[in-house]
Amino acid sequence: MNALTPARNWADYGYAALIVLAGCLTWQLYHSYLDYYEQGILLGSAAGLIWLGWFWKPMRWYFPLTALLALAAIGLYQGELARGQSAFWLKYILSSQSAVMWMCVLFFLAMFVYWLGLFKRSATALRVATGLTWAAAVMAMTSKLVRWYESYLIGADIGHIPVSNLYEVFILFCLITALMYLYYEAKFQARSMGAFVLPIICAAVAFIIWYTFDRQAHEIQPLIPALQSWWMKIHVPANFVGYGAFAIAAMLGIAWLLASPKAIQPATRKGLLLGSLAVFALTLLAHLNAASLASDPNNLTGVGFAAKFGYSIAGLLLVAANRGRLQHVFPKPDMLEEVSYQAIAVGFLFFTIATVLGAMWAADAWGGYWSWDPKETWALIVWLNYATWLHIRLVKGWRGEVLAWWSVVGLFITTFAFIGVNMFLSGLHSYGGL
Repeated sequence: MNALTPARNWADYGYAALIVLAGCLTWQLYHSYLDYYEQGILLGSAAGLIWLGWFWKPMRWYFPLTALLALAAIGLYQGELARGQSAFWLKYILSSQSAVMWMCVLFFLAMFVYWLGLFKRSATALRVATGLTWAAAVMAMTSKLVRWYESYLIGADIGHIPVSNLYEVFILFCLITALMYLYYEAKFQARSMGAFVLPIICAAVAFIIWYTFDRQAHEIQPLIPALQSWWMKIHVPANFVGYGAFAIAAMLGIAWLLASPKAIQPATRKGLLLGSLAVFALTLLAHLNAASLASDPNNLTGVGFAAKFGYSIAGLLLVAANRGRLQHVFPKPDMLEEVSYQAIAVGFLFFTIATVLGAMWAADAWGGYWSWDPKETWALIVWLNYATWLHIRLVKGWRGEVLAWWSVVGLFITTFAFIGVNMFLSGLHSYGGL
């Protein structure tokens, strides 16, 4: 076994006993409210938590700590949601919204400290950045657990697992991506990778902040009928393991390009830089004039979403013009490539499981496993994209630049499948729009 999974000891079995005890207590208190499927999910969750704690040791303190913080918040509520605005610890730290805001601050701090540690080559700064990322992940999980409880304080018929809208799933994305990154950071002993993984998390954090203050999306809403299903509890988390893994692979693909030197003619570099500037300028102009470009005022958000792709393309042209510029501060390209491959392999597995679960949910809700709905079609495109990526690497033996760029393009495809489809295409999944 490797250093992350040593032989079992008393701490492993103590952790397992703690999870079993918590599962039994949950069963005793709530089994009368659970159907057979939800009872199975409870059993599977307990087994999964034990396995995670045995597989990756930090989970042995992470899960109990987040549970304790959530229980503290529950105790402070005293069964009254209004106490979230009057009790000090709830108002400023432990209510779900306060925990989310702390998560946002900590992720941004972590990103800046990772970059500081990278360019200053400071092991201390990188360790601090890792600690900040762990703290952000703790607050993210705590917010999830507390929000779940808060939804039941509003009403038993409103209570639901918080993975039902964009606000909730973006927090889930930040949480899962951060935990997956922290695992790979520990496994490969390469903290400097955080300088490129944290920006994609912070992009999601920026969306959460905008969505909170512009749309008041943090307010808990009843589930629409299409989402009132136990399938949601397993389909959505599995999907976001895939999304988080694909995001990590894409960002490390960019890191690989910046860490791998390539001879570029001065004229070519100049053309790429000018192209980057031109695309950025045109995108910015379109973004600033979004109101006149959008045929419907309600489509302003869609124009903004499209502009993000323009900014990203400008950034990628800049990356292409600066190949190898960071080779002296980044981990070796071979390591970045290996982490990217492992992330895509894990992401593909979970995305496959999520797609199968989604088909089963569709059969239960709409009477058919597959209807070529735009969301389903783009999910298939995402699946085929990464299936081909893995085939090319494993069977054909491709390595290097092509797969790095491919992983980056894959994130564009995945992002459109996740958000763009709901904004620009109508179908059975149109309830997921902005």
